[in-house]
Amino acid sequence: MTGFPNPVDVIPHRPPFLFIDEITALEPGVSAQGLWRLSGDEWFFPGHFPGRPTLPGVLMCEAIAQLGGVATLGADAYQGKLALFGGLDKARFRRQVVPGDTLTIDIEMGRMSARAGKGSGRASVDGELACSCDLMFVLVDA
Repeated sequence: MTGFPNPVDVIPHRPPFLFIDEITALEPGVSAQGLWRLSGDEWFFPGHFPGRPTLPGVLMCEAIAQLGGVATLGADAYQGKLALFGGLDKARFRRQVVPGDTLTIDIEMGRMSARAGKGSGRASVDGELACSCDLMFVLVDA
């Protein structure tokens, strides 16, 4: 037990579209860190790519966005809201992520208002950068 909430207690995502297994650090409204452990049994690996399973880059960006949702919705000011993807900038993919890897995801929240916000995130494996991106989101009533 980490002392941090379970992701399903903060964001509405559920399997098979929940890409955070554990929250390892959280400063609501400011930052968060989490883990996604890739077993190889995930639904996308058989087709991406047969014989060389690789985590799709867009799913790394989604995992960063989900963690951004945890950081945002964990703040009292945003209780009862839903964070929707508003945009993605500067996405870069630096290494292949494969079954058996554990993705460590970090997000730093930037400018936030009552209706929208920005964040900057990274995903790494064993300290080696796999993906980085900036994201924008809008907040709506849940």
